[in-house]
Amino acid sequence: MEQLPEISGRGREVSAARERREPAFIAESDVDFPAIKSGFANALHMHQPLVPEGGDDLRTARVISHLQYMTEHQNIHDHHNAPVFRWCYKRMGEFIPRLVDEGYSPRIMLDYSGCLLFGLQQMGADDVIDALRRITCDPRYRRCVEWLGTAWGHPVAPSTPAQDFRLHVDAWQQHFLALFGEEALRRVRGFSPPEMALPNHPDVAFEFVRTIRQCGYEWVLVQEHSVELAGTGEGVRRPHVPHRLVARNSDGEVQEIVAIIKTQGSDTKLVAQMQPYYEAKGLSLQEVGGMPIPALVTQIGDGENGGVMMNDFPDKYLSVMAESSGSQVRPLNVTEYLEFLRRAGIDERSLPAVQPLMQQRIWNRAGERPGAERMAKAIEDLTREDDRFHMEGGSWTNNLSWVRGYDQLLGPMERVSARFAEKVLQAGIDTGESRYRNALFHLLISQTSCYRYWGEGRWTDYGREICRRAMEILEHDF
Repeated sequence: MEQLPEISGRGREVSAARERREPAFIAESDVDFPAIKSGFANALHMHQPLVPEGGDDLRTARVISHLQYMTEHQNIHDHHNAPVFRWCYKRMGEFIPRLVDEGYSPRIMLDYSGCLLFGLQQMGADDVIDALRRITCDPRYRRCVEWLGTAWGHPVAPSTPAQDFRLHVDAWQQHFLALFGEEALRRVRGFSPPEMALPNHPDVAFEFVRTIRQCGYEWVLVQEHSVELAGTGEGVRRPHVPHRLVARNSDGEVQEIVAIIKTQGSDTKLVAQMQPYYEAKGLSLQEVGGMPIPALVTQIGDGENGGVMMNDFPDKYLSVMAESSGSQVRPLNVTEYLEFLRRAGIDERSLPAVQPLMQQRIWNRAGERPGAERMAKAIEDLTREDDRFHMEGGSWTNNLSWVRGYDQLLGPMERVSARFAEKVLQAGIDTGESRYRNALFHLLISQTSCYRYWGEGRWTDYGREICRRAMEILEHDF
């Protein structure tokens, strides 16, 4: 058990953290909201996959962080960046205390995959974890930092079985609690989908929203071009105000959650150059529900990839935080902003409604409560009539499919998922058992998006090998 991440067995503690929650940020906020006209929220997405690279033979190699593999093999590809990557995972733990101690009011949102957090632990990067724990838990700094929950193994939600995606969300919360404590988990209110992937198949989208709502999340970050206005199917017109994401399934049941729109653009460069600040400077108050509210520009980008993020971000972040602190254009975290809106009397029902992309065409064709069979026929007809219509979900990119071309990997993934459901979930295996955690660990990492992102070759070999090990564990241990 000590060689595996704490991703199971702490369900009661997580449930208690969800139940014992009050407003997380507004009581400690130093922002005079009535005096500002706009704000900007930057999030850093951090991820390194786990790969079977701890040895020469793929079938017997230890599963280690790709960061550790890069560190140990700096002579190949771009692996010389490994030390910089490691510092990128740590550096907000240095920047936030420095700025606060200098009298400024910085903000940042952090999205770390469970794979990365475990990989850092596994390779002994205690200095990184300790630096993150300081800004997460220390009352002097925690108001400046908002962690975004995510799915532990970095799976793509539209093509991950719904019951497995729920396991990822639960696992991330249990792991985060083990690292940073219950009080820190109570402050995690927003959800960041891996790869910004939002399911657009109505039944899958419904389960996605239901899962994150049941796990205690109050809002979700969505890509601008992955949603459409509910009722019309038109594009988002006001990306700088909160929306309601409405997910309706084939039976007409509805789940809703507040959606924060991440605008389009070259994500990493925009975040590294602090573009949201400069965009926010050109905005004025917005009207929602008949009340004026500050506009909010929200962006997320990889926190370590690319020369701009690795090299230019530190100076730019530090200078913008110093310049904007106390101004009419403030750095904000999203939950802090939403808590102010609630305190000001903004009713979530007054927020404009969006739905996942392409759904309006289904409702126009089949009605809003078509049933599964009629909806499937509508989807089949629309797909045949228009090669741009699809139910693969929306993501941060429009030119990458997470499904097409990956039959040799998706097949083994689906078989592992079905076998896990049969031999573990349906059998009611105690989540505190070591064999449960071992099987869960391999199930979760088998669904990591990186095995598909980089195309056929070594990365899909990694994925198939993890699936082979997962199936072997399920057949041997249960």
